[in-house]
Amino acid sequence: MAKRGKTFQPDEPLWHADHRRPRTRRELISQGFRAGMGTLLGGSVLSLFADPRAAYAALSSDLADRRTACGIATQGAGKIPFICFDLAGGANFAGSNVLIGQQGGQMDFLSTAGYSKQGLPGDMIPSLVNPATGTNDFINSELGLAFHSNSALLQGILEKVPSAATRGLINGAVIPARSENDTGNNPHNPMYGINRAGADGELLALIGSRSSDSGGNSLAPMGLIDNEKRPTKVDRRSDVTGLVDVGDLVGLLSQEDTVAVMESIYRISDAKLGSVNTGITADDVVKDLVRCGYIKSADLADRYGDPSQLNPVADMRLVGGAEAPFTLADVDGDREFEKTASVAKMVVEGFAGAGTITMGGYDYHTGERATGERRDLRAGRCIGACLQYAANVGVPIMVYVFSDGSVFSNGMTDDSEGGAGKGVWTGDNQQTAASFFLVYDPRQRPTIIGSTPEIQAVHQQIGYMRPSGDVETGSGIPAANNVNLLVDTVVLNYMALHGEQGNFVSTFGQTLGPSATMDMLTAFEPLASVSNGVII
Repeated sequence: MAKRGKTFQPDEPLWHADHRRPRTRRELISQGFRAGMGTLLGGSVLSLFADPRAAYAALSSDLADRRTACGIATQGAGKIPFICFDLAGGANFAGSNVLIGQQGGQMDFLSTAGYSKQGLPGDMIPSLVNPATGTNDFINSELGLAFHSNSALLQGILEKVPSAATRGLINGAVIPARSENDTGNNPHNPMYGINRAGADGELLALIGSRSSDSGGNSLAPMGLIDNEKRPTKVDRRSDVTGLVDVGDLVGLLSQEDTVAVMESIYRISDAKLGSVNTGITADDVVKDLVRCGYIKSADLADRYGDPSQLNPVADMRLVGGAEAPFTLADVDGDREFEKTASVAKMVVEGFAGAGTITMGGYDYHTGERATGERRDLRAGRCIGACLQYAANVGVPIMVYVFSDGSVFSNGMTDDSEGGAGKGVWTGDNQQTAASFFLVYDPRQRPTIIGSTPEIQAVHQQIGYMRPSGDVETGSGIPAANNVNLLVDTVVLNYMALHGEQGNFVSTFGQTLGPSATMDMLTAFEPLASVSNGVII
C-alpha cells in the first residue's frame, strides 16, 4: 500500500493524537522532545580495570606501597564491561529486528498473522524458503543471535562492525518479556544489580546521561538502589574530561613535578602526624584519613594529570582511526554518537564498570514505517560502535538493549523508500515487547549452553511467544511478566559470563526460583576471556 502518514527525521519530536501532550521528562524523551542521555556505572574511586596500564609519572615506590592500605586499588574488579541501551518510548525488537519464535526457539516460527503484528508482511516472514537456494533469506545469524535480514537495527550494527572475523566473536540471547508502554516507571535499569554482581570501575560508581536515580529513562528496581552509587551525569566529551580535577598544580608544573610535590607534602605531613600522638586512639583514624588524602591526590595526578587520557575524541581506536567506529564528523554532528562515544570510552577502558545510554524518540507508532527504521538504524550504529570499540581495545563486553513496552502493526504496509514495504507501526502494544543482549569475546565466540542444537535454542531465547506474536506469560519464565525479574535475569546472565551464577542467590536472594529454573534462564557458558571470575 502507499505510504501512510508523515515521516520523521531521527531527532524530530513525535506528536501522537492518542497521547496526551508530553509533560514529564520521561514523556519528553520517549517522544523525542528532549535528547536521551548516557549513564555509566563504576565502583569505588580509583579502582582500576583488570587490564594493567602503566602510570604516566610513576608514583615513588614507598608511596605506591601505601595505595593498598588506603584502599586505592590499581587493578579494579576486572569484570566484563557492561553497557545497556534504554530506547525510551517503546521500540520494536521482536520479529522485525530480533527473531523470536515459539517454545523451540528462534526458528520455531510464528504464524503469518503473528509476524504481521510484529511489522513483517507475508512476503518477508522468516519462515519463507527461497526455492532457488533452499535457504531462509530473511534470517541473518552473523552475530550468533538470529535477526531478520532486513532489520534496520542489524544494518546499523553491521555497519559499525564491518569485519566478519569480529562478527564471528559475537553472540547473543533474547528475552520475550512484557513491560508497560510509554512509561519510565518500568524498573528496567539493571545497573545497580550489575554493580552488586561485582562490576567496578576506576573513577566512578555510576555515570549517566540523565540526572536520575537510575541514570537513564527507566527506573532501577527499588531493592537494588544504592544511594552511594547514584549516577554522575555523563553524555558528552566534556563531561568525561572534566571528571578528574587535580587542581592548579598541573597547569603550573609538569605532570611529573606535580606528583613529586604531592609526594613531598605527604612525607612532611606524615612526619608531623607521627609525632603528634603515639597512642591507639580516635586520632589514628584522623591521621590515616589525612595521610590517605595526600596519597590519593598524588595518585590522581600520577594517572590523570593529562585530561586527554580520558578524552574519547583523542582515542584513535574510538574516533578517527582506521578501524574506529566513529569519525570526528560523527561525534561533532550527532549528539547520540558523541554520547555513545563518551560512555563507551569510560566503560570499555575500565574507568567505569558499566553504563546506560538513553536514546529518546522510540515511541514511533506514527502510522508509517520510515521513522522507526531511521531511529532503529541509528540505535544499531551506536550498539555496533560499542562492540567494535571493545574489539579494538581487546576486551570482552556485554551490551543489553531494552525499551518500555513496544509497538504493533495492523497489517498495512509503507511502500515508500524508507518504509521498504514493511508494516506500519500503528500503536503501542506491550504484548510484543522483548529485550536482548549481545556479548563479544576477543578469544572466541561465546558458547550457548547445551549439548544439542535443540537445547541451545531454548537457552538463546529465554522464554517464547505465542503463534499470534504475543509474549507467552505462562511460559514458566519469571521475566515474561515481571520487569523486576527481567532485571534479575539479565544480572544472572552477566554473572554466568564470569562463571559466578552460583553466587546469585547469596547476593540477590531466591528471586528467580530454584536452581533448575535459574539454569533454564542462563544463556552462555563462562567466557574464554575470563578465569576465576575476572578477565584474563
